[in-house]
Amino acid sequence: MQNGLILRSTGSWYDVRDADGHIFQGRLKGKFKLKGLKVTNPIAVGDRVTFEVEDEAENTVVITDIVPRENYIIRQSVHKTAQGHILAANLDQAVLLATLTLPRTSLGFIDRFLVSAESFRIPTAIVFNKTDILNDEGLAYQREIMDLYGQIGYTSLSTSAIEGEGIDAFRQLLDHKVTLLSGHSGVGKSSLVNAIAPDLNLRTNEVSTFANKGVHTTTFAEMFEIAPDTYIIDTPGIKELGLIDTNKSEIGHYFPEMRDRLNQCRFHNCLHINEPGCAIKDAVGEGDIAESRYMSYLSMMDGGDNRR
Repeated sequence: MQNGLILRSTGSWYDVRDADGHIFQGRLKGKFKLKGLKVTNPIAVGDRVTFEVEDEAENTVVITDIVPRENYIIRQSVHKTAQGHILAANLDQAVLLATLTLPRTSLGFIDRFLVSAESFRIPTAIVFNKTDILNDEGLAYQREIMDLYGQIGYTSLSTSAIEGEGIDAFRQLLDHKVTLLSGHSGVGKSSLVNAIAPDLNLRTNEVSTFANKGVHTTTFAEMFEIAPDTYIIDTPGIKELGLIDTNKSEIGHYFPEMRDRLNQCRFHNCLHINEPGCAIKDAVGEGDIAESRYMSYLSMMDGGDNRR
């Protein structure tokens, strides 16, 4: 029995790297059922597994078990809405790449990603890319947004893969960590990664002219080692991010600026919508909680679309 790391998943086959760096093609031994998880993929990129060599000539192995995960992050399955899809496992952090235009990343989407990561206790940073295409007004708005999230406690960076802005800071953000990189298609994930690790030569595409939507360049999640002890997990572009198995009473706990005020509400079961004596609504009215964040909270409570 050997230990391995899942670098790539293509559905039924997995790229498995052993301790010596050799990469095998692996498949599951029978069906895996994960206790308490309704997911479409029992094994995810970043999983640590045990395996047996099946055929040395064909370079194939059989995955026999999954080492207990330190953490994981789930998105709603594209095809089975009642189930989740594990994006990645055993992460040190998640980094959301966002753009204010071409394509536009809404604040609602950013907030939903942050809440999802908070629910899995994964530290998250936001990287605003493509600053080279913003005018003065756009740059000023981006600074406001970065200040908003910075005051909450999130690290945010401004980058331009085209002009080289913020590339060193982006590299330092990833240094000696396992990082999930996520965002809409077209936000420039591949271009940014190529800027700090050109040997990878990830495929890039322009944003399509139709509705300014990004073109998918990543088909499957994949892990890359970009420097010693530094890994990124590149994921397919995400259009939506549904919250999985999240009780409405829990959502406020995943907003850091709300979390410290929850015990100040008059009623212990306050949902911060129309209850009297609500400390959260008072904080919004006083400007201590951003209105955009509160609107995102209400949207999540309502189960609404997060793309706007």
